Amino acid sequence: MNKLLEVKPELNKGDLEEQIKQKKEKIGAGYLTDQGALFLIASDYGVTLTESSKVEIGIKDLYAGAKEISLETRVLNISPAKQFSRKDGSPFYLRTMTVYDMDSTASVKLWDEKANLPGIENLKPGNLIKIIKAYVKSDLDGSPTINIGSGSNIENTDSESEIPTIDAITKDVSEIQEGQKDLVVSGTIDGMISGMEFTNSRGIPGKALRMRLKGKEDSAMRVVLWGKDELVIPNMISQSAKVRLLGVRVKSGNQGLEIHGNDATIIEVEGGKETEPVITRILSISPTENGKNLILAVDSKKNLFNISDFSNSTSICAEGDVIECMPSKVYGNSVTLDENSFVRKLDDDKSIPSLSQLRTKINEIKAEQNYCIEAIVLKVPERREVQTKSGESIALSEMFVEDDTGQIWVKGWRNQARIIDKCELGEIISITGLNGKSGLEGRTELFVTSFSKITKKN
Repeated sequence: MNKLLEVKPELNKGDLEEQIKQKKEKIGAGYLTDQGALFLIASDYGVTLTESSKVEIGIKDLYAGAKEISLETRVLNISPAKQFSRKDGSPFYLRTMTVYDMDSTASVKLWDEKANLPGIENLKPGNLIKIIKAYVKSDLDGSPTINIGSGSNIENTDSESEIPTIDAITKDVSEIQEGQKDLVVSGTIDGMISGMEFTNSRGIPGKALRMRLKGKEDSAMRVVLWGKDELVIPNMISQSAKVRLLGVRVKSGNQGLEIHGNDATIIEVEGGKETEPVITRILSISPTENGKNLILAVDSKKNLFNISDFSNSTSICAEGDVIECMPSKVYGNSVTLDENSFVRKLDDDKSIPSLSQLRTKINEIKAEQNYCIEAIVLKVPERREVQTKSGESIALSEMFVEDDTGQIWVKGWRNQARIIDKCELGEIISITGLNGKSGLEGRTELFVTSFSKITKKN
């Protein structure tokens, strides 16, 4: 502003501030900063303003319209290069990357041949890089995005830097808040990890990886990593394995805050490529309509396992049997058996608890843990439709049960609502594989899962 006032003394600061306001309104909110508008106003007067003489700027100084900017940053994450088509049908490549410095983060887009720069695949989180002669555009949400085109470049650098390391910016799950983005989050696996396939509103198939992470003080949060599948994680992941997610955001979901990532998110999981034998006692077997067996089992340390048998390997087994299986995958408490797995029955092992030894009294139930109970039905199951935030209508069945220590609500969503519907008033029932959750007014409620089974007692 001072430079323009020097060249055009007939103007004053008030004039320029008003013109900046008008220029931003005309161009559209979110596309211009005050400084960017001033560059355009100067051009209208035939004056060329040079950008800051500073060779390198910080991410917080970026604005839409800036050209030939150079800055030093660290890599947060990087996506694979993708091929797209222009309107004329010609192909082009695009790779996205997230970078950070002392106090900000930014998205970087690498176009065409820059998407496959030599050595770009070898960049790791925390690497210090220099971005040279890039230009800045406004992203869909109005934030400035760094673009690497034909005249731009990225270089590794070994210089000393005040920019913090990845370890220094890692946050525990318990520390994150709604609306935060470009986070590095750590926690431990809580329960199972599962893949999901879907078709979006445009009819395009997609995939996602789902899990729960537990942080300090047992705070847990659901995680959805869009564009990821089980190929990006080890075959063997123990229960309570440490996990770090690089490049995620926090948003509100149907069941509270959730962590969301995308195809650029980097997943670091403790684990190995080779699976190990699992010895458990079968607590319940639930056949599915497509011939798969869903098995709830327990090991000698009272860890519960959800076993998905896609190969019919457990057809020789019955509830109560002790088995040894070599799974194809073990993700936390989720075990997958396929055509490459084997299962054999073992002699009874008294060190592995039976179902009767594993049952929990209602007054001992806490949120975020799995249980097996035996109780009497006090209230006939009721079904109702619940509207989600996305407008979807889903079934919910619920019944009230008690044992000699207390009462509790047992609920089931979607397909699991059907197994609750079959219960009747006054029946004594055994339920395996219930998940405790904190419900209304802070009281704990139990939810059936796809691995749950309800058995009526004589």
